Amino acid sequence: MGIKSALSKPFARQVAAKVARESRRAVYWQEKQFEMLITQGRKTAFGKDHRFDQINTPEEFRQAVPVLDYEVLKTYVDRAVKGEDSVLWPGKPLYFCKTSGTTSGTKYIPLTKASMPNHIGSARNALLSYIAETGKAEFVNGKMIFLQGSPELQKLESGIPFGRLSGIVAHHVPGYLQRNRLPSMETNMIEEWETKLESVIDETIDQNMTLISGIPSWLQMYFERLVERSGKANIKEIFPNFSLMVWGGVNFEPYRARFLELIGEEIPSIETYPASEGFIAYQNSQEEEGLLLTFDSGIWYEFIPADKYFDNNPPRLSLAEVEIGVNYAVILNTNAGMWSYSIGDTVRFVSLDPPKIKVTGRIKHFTSAFGEHVIAEEVERALTYAVEKMPAQVREFHVAPEVNPSEGLPFHEWLIEFEEEPASLEQFAALLDENMCDQNVYYKDLITGSVLRTCKIRSVKRGSFEGMMRMRGKLGGQNKVPRLANDRSIADLVIQSSEQ
Repeated sequence: MGIKSALSKPFARQVAAKVARESRRAVYWQEKQFEMLITQGRKTAFGKDHRFDQINTPEEFRQAVPVLDYEVLKTYVDRAVKGEDSVLWPGKPLYFCKTSGTTSGTKYIPLTKASMPNHIGSARNALLSYIAETGKAEFVNGKMIFLQGSPELQKLESGIPFGRLSGIVAHHVPGYLQRNRLPSMETNMIEEWETKLESVIDETIDQNMTLISGIPSWLQMYFERLVERSGKANIKEIFPNFSLMVWGGVNFEPYRARFLELIGEEIPSIETYPASEGFIAYQNSQEEEGLLLTFDSGIWYEFIPADKYFDNNPPRLSLAEVEIGVNYAVILNTNAGMWSYSIGDTVRFVSLDPPKIKVTGRIKHFTSAFGEHVIAEEVERALTYAVEKMPAQVREFHVAPEVNPSEGLPFHEWLIEFEEEPASLEQFAALLDENMCDQNVYYKDLITGSVLRTCKIRSVKRGSFEGMMRMRGKLGGQNKVPRLANDRSIADLVIQSSEQ
């Protein structure tokens, strides 16, 4: 056993024990986060505009500050970007995380001195929790790779650095991990994803890789190219000491069968839930369901029942008020100055003591062209069900409504890029529909009421989703394929890519 793995075990047990102990007081810690945030917020332009000096309770806060999106906060963010002091949080941000917006174009999410420990500490705690529970720490002695965006930072006119979240965080990885980290800074700086991937393979294919991390779709591409380049049967033949995979961003289930084939055996994994606005949750147990909410690191959460999100005055619940099994939209208030900020994600609690969640999708990524209210969790579960009943391997998929078909009733179209097609696409579609009707009563009523016909599958050629993401300028890095849309915008690009 290496010295790093030996030293990590007692430290991991100490940290994990503290997290477990304090997670039983998560409601108390959330109350403390609220008090701290309001106290600090009173020193800011945003706080003065919204009368934080008169706020002492969550209800008073909710009356003073409505749920906001980036477009509304942008006037404050723009002032901070220009270098104005204490706009959203006391002082100036350390960084701005640059992300792609929708209606607002480029978004700049502030990261502050106060908020950085949330990003770094939560990722650290995820690994330490694994070591503490399993006793397995050998992976810290080998090489680790984090497939990520470029760590290259630029500077705004105000002098504040900006870049991608994963690139910013890369500059804060502890030194004892940096020495084991691949690829090189030069390779990580490559912007073009496919060129970068080939360089990553060049630098890792002969190394003792023990931990590999990234979004599943891009990990899959990395693994496939490695197998192709090496001529080996699977990843374990290339990296025999590969023992831990860290992933996040999407549901892993649709990828599971393909990863088992690519890797050659089941590999322990850790799911994480980081966002530019804050590191929200991480898997702290290999045995228990769900991701532990980061309850005491500068974020005060509010939760809106997803089916009421678009109401004029939806209920905003604190952690003490949520229930198991309900789908909630996540609202963040953070020590980076993101106030009442709707990040667009939905979650479902699987435990309250401690608070553990599952990510269920995006509040704006749904299909409800006919009032069916289908969410990502439902289509992912239906696909998992169909694959269990009729063997197939799915690389990527997307579900969109076909509102005006050339003939017959409207339907949901599933665009699926198969690694291995099922024996019958028609029977596979019937299994999808069967499970969707079991899960979603609105969908079932539309089918039985002859408003919709049963779903149809369009099998697209390999590389279609990669081509779609390239067309959107979102190939690689931290970008994810939307599982659902309420229109044909993504579907049409996938079809266009497939036909090229």
